[in-house]
Amino acid sequence: MIFRIERFCPLPAAEAWRRVTDWERHAALVPLTTVVVTGERSFTARTGLGRAAFDDPMEIVRWEPPDTGGGAGRCRLEKRGRVVLGWAEIEVWPRERGSRVVWREDLRVRPLPRVLDRPTAWAGRLLFGRALDGLLARAHQ
Repeated sequence: MIFRIERFCPLPAAEAWRRVTDWERHAALVPLTTVVVTGERSFTARTGLGRAAFDDPMEIVRWEPPDTGGGAGRCRLEKRGRVVLGWAEIEVWPRERGSRVVWREDLRVRPLPRVLDRPTAWAGRLLFGRALDGLLARAHQ
């Protein structure tokens, strides 16, 4: 099930882009998660503790930073794991005073039945919304 998060922030688009595509920083904002960059266009998020942990390998299949002419930045991640499936798209749009960030994600967890798609999307919206707020916070440099 696809969910969407939208935030407006006072940061210029280039800075908002830098923050929301700082994959290691995501780990600091998502509980029980670490991120390991595995290649120029790939990384793996590991979430959980001990044997209850799982890997979420992702590949960046689209990478278009915001341009100086006012164009939006777009990034698409494809989830390649055995447990977490789907994709995420991040867009950063310049605005007169700051930027607009849109995060869309199709999040599916393989062992969960389809009847749990709505609660999974709700939890994803909550978790990633908080992470996005942290990434865009003024105090974060």
